[in-house]
Amino acid sequence: MYFKLLNILKFTHITVLMLFVISSCSKVDDNSVKIGHVAPLTGNQAHLGKDNEAGAVLAIKDLNNSNIVISGEKVKFVLISEDDAADPKQGTSAAQKLIDSEVVGVIGHLNSGTTVPASTMYHRAGIPQISPSATLPKYTQQGYKTAFRVVANDVQLGGSLGNYAVNSLNAKRVAIIDDRSAYGAGVATEFKKGFEKSGGSVIVHQYTNDKSTDFFAILTSIKSKKPDVIFFGGMDAVAGPMIRQIKQLGIEVPFMGGDGICTAELPKLAGKAIGNKNIFCAEAGGLIDKKSIKKNESFRSRFKKETGKEVKLYSPYVYDATMILVEAMKTADSVNPKIYSKEIANIKYSGVTGPISFDKNGDVQDASLTIFTYNLNEKVIVEVIKSHSN
Repeated sequence: MYFKLLNILKFTHITVLMLFVISSCSKVDDNSVKIGHVAPLTGNQAHLGKDNEAGAVLAIKDLNNSNIVISGEKVKFVLISEDDAADPKQGTSAAQKLIDSEVVGVIGHLNSGTTVPASTMYHRAGIPQISPSATLPKYTQQGYKTAFRVVANDVQLGGSLGNYAVNSLNAKRVAIIDDRSAYGAGVATEFKKGFEKSGGSVIVHQYTNDKSTDFFAILTSIKSKKPDVIFFGGMDAVAGPMIRQIKQLGIEVPFMGGDGICTAELPKLAGKAIGNKNIFCAEAGGLIDKKSIKKNESFRSRFKKETGKEVKLYSPYVYDATMILVEAMKTADSVNPKIYSKEIANIKYSGVTGPISFDKNGDVQDASLTIFTYNLNEKVIVEVIKSHSN
């Protein structure tokens, strides 16, 4: 009984300690500056959300080690991280929590479907928001001076992939599948425009959802139409099982997708079906100069050392987005979001994802894209290209 009680006390002590660390986000001293982060920390995209969160944690650590002084006082940055589960309703709830916590800026959300509705709330509260991954064009087309992104949008990403499919993969006929999410539908639509503009034709457009695992009916129908390539608008959690079933049905054509499938996790989700140089995807951003490449490699090495995990996808963009917020604070010599947010639009920042500056809408300027393929478990760069707009 004594040992059982001792174990309970030990567990209680650990739990109280964890709660103290988390609650310290809301109980902070006068020189603390709260930065919000939102991503899916639960559900089938949790691996990406936690990757994002780890990037934010690393940025906050580096900022606090830099002994930054703003308005004559040394400041301590505190991260408040919320889970939106990739659900728009939960996303707005998470946004309200951050607003109520009086954060001075937000890094997030991960998905377009949660980013867009939350952006209206941050705008009304006067809080700047930088998404590390939301690609829906609408996000930065609402006229909000508080909305920015550090990745290419769907027009740039999808259009470039459509052009690449025709001109580099020699595809003339494509079958498109999208998961009906804001991101999936958006990138699929822009891929279609880019593909057709480059001379290809869409022979079928099928639909699924972001929770599906059975695609045999859709894929059987697609197989009969004999496409040259299959494009999927959605995330890796759905793409993995889909690739497995494509293999089972004996469909031998390249499979393409946007940044949502372009993850280190995809080989685990797809298994042996991922094959050798048969999957093509693109990430926003592309590093050509040696200095930027070295900086990115250094970040990835350090990320693995400190987290014990490889970068999955967006964590470098989260890191840069967090740094950009603070660069704007330093330039304005203020942590007041209504003062420093005006400086974000003028930022020219050299980050771990390359040089970053914003256009009049809050989109990243001169966007490059990196085309990747997979050699079994290894994610391999094919080439860096300049984005195409439709």
